[in-house]
Amino acid sequence: MLEQPPAKKLIGRLAPSPTGAQHVGNARTYLLAWLSIRSRGGRVILRIEDIDSPRVKAGAAQQAIDDLRWLGLDWDEGPDVGGPHAPYVQTDRIDSYREALSHLQHARVYPCTCTRSDIEAAASAPHVEHEGSIYPGTCAGRSAIDAVKLGDQPFAWRFRTTDRDRDFEDRVAGPQRANVRRDLGDFVVGKMDGSPAYQLAVVCDDHAMRVTEVLRGDDLLPSTFRQLEIYDALGWSPPTFAHVPLVIGTDGRRLAKRHGDTRLATLRQQGVAAEKLVGWLAWSCGLRPTREPIAAKELLADFDLCRVTREPFVLSPNSIG
Repeated sequence: MLEQPPAKKLIGRLAPSPTGAQHVGNARTYLLAWLSIRSRGGRVILRIEDIDSPRVKAGAAQQAIDDLRWLGLDWDEGPDVGGPHAPYVQTDRIDSYREALSHLQHARVYPCTCTRSDIEAAASAPHVEHEGSIYPGTCAGRSAIDAVKLGDQPFAWRFRTTDRDRDFEDRVAGPQRANVRRDLGDFVVGKMDGSPAYQLAVVCDDHAMRVTEVLRGDDLLPSTFRQLEIYDALGWSPPTFAHVPLVIGTDGRRLAKRHGDTRLATLRQQGVAAEKLVGWLAWSCGLRPTREPIAAKELLADFDLCRVTREPFVLSPNSIG
């Protein structure tokens, strides 16, 4: 018999953004991402996504690391432990983003002089409520070489999307389809100085770190179509994707300060045991029938992503416990 090639090593990632404190909604997604990889014997990478520099809070990166360790999650590579794919902080990886952007300038991007707010917002992950209107193609007639004609006029590098249906199979949300140009429009991938937007940075990082599965909140599902466009343009193979429902407030909106203090740092300071929160999280997403406290590692033995509820969890006041 012919010898079978070795199975591709599963690699997942936890990617907190230090623009604020991590809350219970973040924790639920991190827990599921960790369980999905660890339950199948894979490796986990911790990456700090800090390119949104105006919004980054001092000390937030270390606080995120402390929060994740308190939850009982671990990782094989990261800014605190090192690893073969260092650095694990985005602002230390700028050269790799500029190289990718330079490659895209041969055919797929053009200088866009439209609103400054578009350019500034592109550094952050565009959650569903921030999607905004579809770009009308105002500057789409340009090519990359037109940038030299703009002089000192500010611009962003905008990615020229394809006008065709794109499909992928989400491990949680199921079959997905979109025509990126029609449904989402051309999008920003970098600033005029070569610094990256969110969409380009995460593609470069996941490719460089050999990530095979991206599990994140389903408010980022539209971003997957944009990122698949970039993967194709760069000739890279994409990971698989799994988008899980969010924890939301009683107003139906993504968890935020307006819903009260759900920060993990606050729970730690109040003396809440990590096992109590993990038990609540496991119950909230359908992994356990009760809220009984449990350690994250105890969920590994019978973890199955198919059991995760497909509906968002509504967090009512004082419901943790």
